[in-house]
Amino acid sequence: MATARAAWKGFLKIGSVSCGVKIVGAVTEAEKIHFRILNRKDGHPVKSAYVDEETGDIVDAEDQIKGFEAEKDEFIHIEPDEIKKIKLVSQHTLEVDEFVSIADIDTRYLEKPYYLVPADDASLEAFAVIRDAMARKKVAARSCVVLYQRGREVLIQPFGKGMLLTELRTHDEMISAETVFKDLKARKVDPEMAEIAELLIEKKPAKFDPSKFEDTYENALIAMIDAKRKGKKPPKPAPRPKTNVVDLTSILRNSLAQEGGKAATRAKSSARSRKRA
Repeated sequence: MATARAAWKGFLKIGSVSCGVKIVGAVTEAEKIHFRILNRKDGHPVKSAYVDEETGDIVDAEDQIKGFEAEKDEFIHIEPDEIKKIKLVSQHTLEVDEFVSIADIDTRYLEKPYYLVPADDASLEAFAVIRDAMARKKVAARSCVVLYQRGREVLIQPFGKGMLLTELRTHDEMISAETVFKDLKARKVDPEMAEIAELLIEKKPAKFDPSKFEDTYENALIAMIDAKRKGKKPPKPAPRPKTNVVDLTSILRNSLAQEGGKAATRAKSSARSRKRA
């Protein structure tokens, strides 16, 4: 099987069943624009360094130590060996705590995806058995793992020939929707407006296709850099969208008319029929 660079390698353990697995990054920023910081005076690249806040001296790597600020300007020193000693079993084992229905997953908690694949040929069969059983039951496994020096809650679910492992946000990180929506007032929607909006939605059916996604900001950066490289003027910025919407019904009707006149006529006929009824 093809060798992929692993961010983590260990065992997936469900009860008394286990198999060797490895976690491979599913996201890359290799194609993103990356800037270097330059000295404006001479154009030379500059590099960052840790500097003593009191003396202003640069502190070499061997003299650096982690510290937790317990009180103002009072730090508890934490040595690298002390951190290693408290790492959980999850440093080397993805032990499944429970299974949850995929339909019940709250997508707000999904953070960063990784691929989970067998670590070697000897693990292929056990891995496939676990993956296929989860697919048939339509469930995801919840576990935790030490990844990049941090313990992370994760969700594992079948994905094609392998599995998808996703880092989860904790409940403490999430802002309650109720606190954001509490001031929103209930409002009865006009049936005609709702129908026009539905017809507009029906005019734009599509499948979820990430290959069509584009980063417009990244594209603008590339265009600007290309223009500078060629000694041309940078492209004109996109105009600000108009926000002075007055008559929502007219806006919806006009938008629908642009998408297809027949649907707009159908909406008007339906509205007249309701009034006669």
